[in-house]
Amino acid sequence: MNRMPVYFLSHGGGPWPYVDDMRQQFAKTEQEFIALPGRLPAKPEAILVITGHWEEKDFTVSTAERPPMVYDYYGFPEHTYHIKYPAPGSLKLASRVLALLSNAGIAAKEDARRGFDHGTFVPITLMYPNADVPVVMLSMKSNYDPHEHIRVGQALTPLRDEGILIIGSGLTYHNMRGFGRDESTPIADAFENYLSEAVKQNNAEVRNDMLAKWETAPGARLAHPHEDHLIPLMVIAGAAGEDKGRSMFVDHVMKVPMATYEFGYGK
Repeated sequence: MNRMPVYFLSHGGGPWPYVDDMRQQFAKTEQEFIALPGRLPAKPEAILVITGHWEEKDFTVSTAERPPMVYDYYGFPEHTYHIKYPAPGSLKLASRVLALLSNAGIAAKEDARRGFDHGTFVPITLMYPNADVPVVMLSMKSNYDPHEHIRVGQALTPLRDEGILIIGSGLTYHNMRGFGRDESTPIADAFENYLSEAVKQNNAEVRNDMLAKWETAPGARLAHPHEDHLIPLMVIAGAAGEDKGRSMFVDHVMKVPMATYEFGYGK
């Protein structure tokens, strides 16, 4: 089996595919997410998602066989609180993730109740609308230590040779007070340029060091006052191993860039 690529997806705002005017704003993202399965060497056996909407004191793996939904957004139309994405979980993958982390000396717990937040179901609904690929989630650790999250990704790298697609879901810019403001554009552009430069480094150690030092980038704390939407990229960089990354596409919504990065195989 060919090795799977790994992706950091900028998942956009709230349940946007289910809100007509937002869907128009995210037309490029929708097109790219729908097309993403065509970039893979095969249909995944399962998907592992590290989402910017789930953090715990310890790394935690979802073990629900039928994950529920988590409507972790506010002020959207009533119908968006009834969205269903009935993909199954995978105890096999969850157990494998727990074993890989344990073998790497990384403590992890399991959660049989955790459901799909919008950082998970929004991109995967577009990628696999038939909900026929099992999905497991891995939380961030709430200390947000970049090195620790890179190490988690490194521990998970073997999954790529086992038919598992690993996705980090967040945003390259996430300042709720900055969205839609003209003054946010140069800040967000400068920060995304730094991330893009890091991602495309030929040397994985240089790349990971640049990402770990993200706070030194131009506008870093203005782009991410709280780095929950950035940390999934650290896990993906770790899982990428020696594979070089690239910016797969950049959408521009609410006056800021929202970039998606690909590491490894891609058509």
